[in-house]
Amino acid sequence: MGHAVSDALFTQDYLESLLPSETSDQFFEALYGDREDGAYDIRLEFISANAKRIVLAFNLVKRPGKCLVCSLTYGLPNVFSRHPLINIKGMVKRIEDESGIRIKSWRIGDTEEQSTSLHTIPFYLNLE
Repeated sequence: MGHAVSDALFTQDYLESLLPSETSDQFFEALYGDREDGAYDIRLEFISANAKRIVLAFNLVKRPGKCLVCSLTYGLPNVFSRHPLINIKGMVKRIEDESGIRIKSWRIGDTEEQSTSLHTIPFYLNLE
């Protein structure tokens, strides 16, 4: 599968269909009982692709007046990997069904602090 196919597939629109913007609010509502308590918005971003692996990232974008550093983003890789709202397994299945890409395994990396307003969590899709 060529590199261009992956790039073409993972448009911002497609990524938003995998992880709609309202997921952030639903996630905080489930976690804290109130969407207003969420310190960030969760966005999916395409990083790179080759024959062996696709790399996406969950971007945690700070909401105005909130504190990312205070919001325990380091515990999130574990939470994301099994949270039904984020639904990684469903995401992986959709990518396979809609693209024909065969995904052997996936892994969520550790939270990386890019800045005070952006933390990222790498999402690795290992291909067959």
